[in-house]
Amino acid sequence: MTKAYLGIDIGSISTKGVVIDENRTIIARSYLWTEGNPTEASKNVVRELEAQLAEAGDDFQIVGAGTTGSARRLVGAMLGASVIKNEITAHAVGTTYLHPDVRTILEIGGQDSKIICVSDGIAVDYAMNTLCAAGTGSFLSSQAHRLGVEVEEFGDVALTSKKPANIAARCTVFAESDLVHKIQVGYAREDIIAGLCNAVASNYLNNVGKGKKIAAPVVFQGGVSKNAGVVHAFEEQLGMPVAVDPDGHLMGAFGAALLAADAGPIDDAESGPFASGTFDFEAMLDFDFKTREVECNKCANHCEIICVYRDKDIIDSWGNRCDKGAVKTTA
Repeated sequence: MTKAYLGIDIGSISTKGVVIDENRTIIARSYLWTEGNPTEASKNVVRELEAQLAEAGDDFQIVGAGTTGSARRLVGAMLGASVIKNEITAHAVGTTYLHPDVRTILEIGGQDSKIICVSDGIAVDYAMNTLCAAGTGSFLSSQAHRLGVEVEEFGDVALTSKKPANIAARCTVFAESDLVHKIQVGYAREDIIAGLCNAVASNYLNNVGKGKKIAAPVVFQGGVSKNAGVVHAFEEQLGMPVAVDPDGHLMGAFGAALLAADAGPIDDAESGPFASGTFDFEAMLDFDFKTREVECNKCANHCEIICVYRDKDIIDSWGNRCDKGAVKTTA
């Protein structure tokens, strides 16, 4: 039996999953849309990873799991994960493992973006933008639809431009207004697309990266890193090379899997997918997971506590700021 570790990164737009072996090599990977349902998206990712492991034919047994992302606690409870970490930690761990000399990590996802400054392999500073979607993957997708271009082709089209349009993208509303104006006055489509890519990079550097020392080597990741036009814009504006890892869009999930591997096999689970010592895919897929929000009135905090149910049993809860709001699990 070859030991393996599962990592899942649950975002608002996409859910990513990887399985790594004992040598920290990715042996299965999945990237699917969350579609507003993180529990079902996570199940679909697990199904896809299970199918890939079956195709590989090797005797891989998942003995540990880690989660990160916006729904990490919920999906961590579903998986019986031993490691549940925030996105900053997971992305930094994954990136520094593959790029030990990295100094700056740029990340743009579907609806948010972040920058992580690294020194000697340790994250020493970071910033996140979760309040505005301008310059994120969802912003580019909506503009691609408006222009009649597949978002996957955006980058290649942008690189054909000789004179990119100047588009203000500090706000989604203003950017769309400016885009419509450029279309109406007859700008070439490739110039508008290149202008959008430049605006994404400048918006990121002037907001998320404001006040941060961006030192080389720089690694760009997240779904938007697959856009060659945005990569080129970052290199032009920073005046330095920007590396993009082939698995850059999976880096959070990879980091979560690495952290699970560091934690070691789960061998004391009384219930859930790891009760048998190795991950039981069907044990996760067969259960119906639901969440319920309750208000604790046992003190002045009035905490909103999230309870996770597997069928009718409470398997986890969080949100309480004192022991009075602790919820006892029933499974």
